[in-house]
Amino acid sequence: MFERFSRSWGLIKASAGVLAKDKELLVFPLLSAVCTLIVAAAFVLPALGMGALDGLREGGMSPTAYVFAFLFYLVQYFVIFFFNSALVGAAMIRLDGGDPTLSDGLRIASSKALPILGYAAIAATVGMILRAIQERAGFLGKLVAGFLGVAWTLASFLVVPVLVSRNIGPIDAVKESAVLLKKTWGENLIGQGGVG
Repeated sequence: MFERFSRSWGLIKASAGVLAKDKELLVFPLLSAVCTLIVAAAFVLPALGMGALDGLREGGMSPTAYVFAFLFYLVQYFVIFFFNSALVGAAMIRLDGGDPTLSDGLRIASSKALPILGYAAIAATVGMILRAIQERAGFLGKLVAGFLGVAWTLASFLVVPVLVSRNIGPIDAVKESAVLLKKTWGENLIGQGGVG
């Protein structure tokens, strides 16, 4: 256990070292935040104007609202995963001894756009399923959905680095992330908590 904690702490320090050397890499999370706000506004403002969110107050969603929510999740996840991929790609260049630029990260993420979109579709589907469970099964459903949400978050924690570093599709990346979680569960849990 302590060995795993030590390795996790080492990974956190290495990541912090990369960001200390390349402060410009902090632009990726900033761009991600700005773009997610733009996407949210692009979806929420028209939805409010059309009254598409009115059914949420009564506790249920119409089929149209589910499609709208799925598309929102899909676009939001794509934006987030795209910029996370750019950050991971740039960090990999730094760890290999290079000097990454903003355009390097964006180029790497762009080259992985299709797998990122596939993973965004998977994540959006999981999100919609969890939401449906929460809505339909009451208190117990909320507990089950919460547990499944945590399990999904842990199992998919390393999907973006796997997508960036390997030439595989999103389903294989989710599987690989889950395998890596099993092998290194302590590092993942401590690292996720430490980074969070």
